[in-house]
Amino acid sequence: MRGRMRGFTLIELVVTMAIVAILAAIAIPSYENYLFRARRADGREMLQRVAAAQERFYTNRNQYTNDLITAAGINLGTANSEAGHYRITIAVDATNQSYTLTATPLGVQAPDACANLTVNNVGARGYSGSNSNGSCW
Repeated sequence: MRGRMRGFTLIELVVTMAIVAILAAIAIPSYENYLFRARRADGREMLQRVAAAQERFYTNRNQYTNDLITAAGINLGTANSEAGHYRITIAVDATNQSYTLTATPLGVQAPDACANLTVNNVGARGYSGSNSNGSCW
């Protein structure tokens, strides 16, 4: 009489693979949403930095500027955020007494549900997309 064989049956392997697939189907989208939120901090930081520079510029000259290099006091090059996930633009009104900063997502950040992040001269923050993967600000 033979002893019992050791090892896994095909059914046990299929059940294990199904469980792993279900866990991966839940974990991967959650991780991608986490990455969007983490990269969004790059755009928010740059918006706050340029807004602070705009306020310093306004204090000295009693007007805002649409020149990123002058406003930030540094060479921002292509006006991208530090990590390159957002492009920053400034819209100043005709009297140079108000502005709106916009951070447009680039590259891997482009599909972010929050889309464009904005901040204006009174500190009002906004976004142009849906708020489906966490707080945009």
